Amino acid sequence: MTTRTDDSASPQIQSRADLIAVFEGGEKPREDWRIGTEHEKFVYRRSDHRAPSYDEPGGIRDLLKGLTQFGWRPVIENGNVIALTGDDGTISLEPAGQFELSGAALKNLHQTCAEAARHLGQCKMIGDRLGLGFLGIGMWPDKKRADLPVMPKGRYAIMLNYMPKVGSLGLDMMLRTCTIQTNLDYSTEADMVKKFRVALALQPVATALFANSPFTEGKPNGYKSFRSHIWEDTDPDRTGMLPFVFEDGFGYERYCDYALDVPMYFVYRDGKYIDVAGESFRAFLEGKLPQLPDEKPLLTDWVDHLSTAFPEVRLKSFLEMRGADGGRWSRICGLPALWVGLLYDDTALDAAWDLVKHWTIEQREKLRHDVPKLALEAVTPDGETMRDFAGRVLDVSADGLTRRKQLNSAGDNEGGFLDPLRDVVASGMTPADRLLARYHGEWHGDVSHIYEEFSF
Repeated sequence: MTTRTDDSASPQIQSRADLIAVFEGGEKPREDWRIGTEHEKFVYRRSDHRAPSYDEPGGIRDLLKGLTQFGWRPVIENGNVIALTGDDGTISLEPAGQFELSGAALKNLHQTCAEAARHLGQCKMIGDRLGLGFLGIGMWPDKKRADLPVMPKGRYAIMLNYMPKVGSLGLDMMLRTCTIQTNLDYSTEADMVKKFRVALALQPVATALFANSPFTEGKPNGYKSFRSHIWEDTDPDRTGMLPFVFEDGFGYERYCDYALDVPMYFVYRDGKYIDVAGESFRAFLEGKLPQLPDEKPLLTDWVDHLSTAFPEVRLKSFLEMRGADGGRWSRICGLPALWVGLLYDDTALDAAWDLVKHWTIEQREKLRHDVPKLALEAVTPDGETMRDFAGRVLDVSADGLTRRKQLNSAGDNEGGFLDPLRDVVASGMTPADRLLARYHGEWHGDVSHIYEEFSF
């Protein structure tokens, strides 16, 4: 989740045009399009697989402080280091100490994968010193909610209090899940709309290919991506497939209206988070927020608020693809490869839209509902298995990456980063299927083996 790293003064919002300007400000010419990759992993003590607390010796605070030896700069909230900033982006904490890199905006996937490798290498070096390990998976395989610490970030206390009021699985989303996300640019409003529609319709493909959360509290949970299922019962006001994106006339204005209707969580003032959970941003614009009477929002309040909507694809000043479970190193590179190939080449974007443009809203919703449980065995609206359909989508993406002609020093294009996803289609085995095979096979029903075999 977004961590505020800039407390500089912000202008007050004067009109609706200021809200729309955030989206318009994301428009970039093609030569300036960049790739941002976010990836989370679970931190555990190697000695007993316990999730470390923030302030225990050798815990999360010491991990953050240890990473400063690589040039990362601390971000402080109420006297606590809660994030780091540096040339490779921002390192931040999810609610139960999940460790996230929100990577820098990079030109190509070779740079993206090198960034991930640097980050993981640094984490492992400090982790070795502290006795900590890092697990790339979509959901804690064995932890109960009560087993997990809570990080000292003000926004999380507000969200933890609010989540049970609007859904039964929101606390699991916060405390027990990890994801990989990709952030991509657009050139115009029309370009944003087309990319948004393609990305939203194809999120179930990413969910299937990256399905990696089949265990809850040590046992199979009946899903391939329980992390994805969790979002179906987190908060209906701020999640889902956003049917209006496919309606005629969709654009910045319509997304603005959607975001304004998302209930607020907080307002940040003087280094502290004020609980306004459930209140209306529209009322805030009119100076009628009960907790801040007669005060109107700053531009940073709107940017913060945009980060509290959690649809499958999210618009800020870029588009975020949010459908994938956390995973191992090669998958951190594979997700941006999938989306860059589809969205950053015009021919691929047109071909991808042709695959899904005729699907109805009801068909898209059904596929979104089926994939967390069935993954590659789900059936698309055209009667095709997700396995076969995902293979066709990967072909479109690979062609897009080839046409980009972004080569490394060995002369390789970016298409090789799709290989782990092609392996999923070729074998018919998602990461979740491989975990379940181990569980029912050589692990003899003991998920603790996952720490030795699937850590970074």
